[in-house]
Amino acid sequence: MVSIRIAALALAALALAGSVHAEERDFCPDRPGKGSPPCVLDKGRFQVEVSGVDATLDKSDGVSTHDIAYGGLELRLGLASTVEGQLSWTPYERVRTKDQGVVGAVSGAGDLSLALRWSLRNPAGDGLSVAVQPFVVAPTGADGIGGDAWQGGVIVPVSIPLNDDWSLSLSPELDARPDADGSGRHAGYVLASGVGRMVGPVNLGAELWVDVDDDSAGRVTQTSFDLTAAWTPASLKDVQFDASAYVGLNRRTPDLQLVVGVAHRF
Repeated sequence: MVSIRIAALALAALALAGSVHAEERDFCPDRPGKGSPPCVLDKGRFQVEVSGVDATLDKSDGVSTHDIAYGGLELRLGLASTVEGQLSWTPYERVRTKDQGVVGAVSGAGDLSLALRWSLRNPAGDGLSVAVQPFVVAPTGADGIGGDAWQGGVIVPVSIPLNDDWSLSLSPELDARPDADGSGRHAGYVLASGVGRMVGPVNLGAELWVDVDDDSAGRVTQTSFDLTAAWTPASLKDVQFDASAYVGLNRRTPDLQLVVGVAHRF
């Protein structure tokens, strides 16, 4: 079972993390937000990031959709001073639709994603920082939840300090996605760009996200405006609590997505 394999990988990673001494870098979670940061974990360090609840709400053309996922998991392990490995999986998701009074629902686990992040400049994420992140998604999810075919792509995370308070982040992405009719593959283009700053102990961010799916059956563009907040308690330097709100800006994008989660570095 996928869940058993993931648990075994997590235990192996924890064992490796505990056996290797690594110098300390600043705590740098992937979450919150849709973009990817360029920072890389120290060699031997292990990090767990979890979405407690991820709820997407939408109503368009008379159809209401409630998509709620629980326990979305990302495991990160520092493999070298400039390279980390990542594994992502959602153990349970339920999608409920209502169309002219007819209610339908599907539920189950999501797909399994594997990625490597290789820092090209400043792996700690300080100063101008750049990385490249190839990834692949295996179609392990339940029917109606996961995809039906393998897909993958590459992200190029960039972080640029603007001054002592503000920073700019960019995450351009190029994907190879399966066609809707299953006949082949097509390109997908994504850009998440945002600004952030610390306000006391809380890191606040605003982000614009655009996704262009260039399927031969018809191009679909989604875009959202995202707000994020992340708090690392002074007494827990390796723990972060966060919340996000993503607001759809066109009819193709879900109306609202709300996410809360936590990250912990070991």
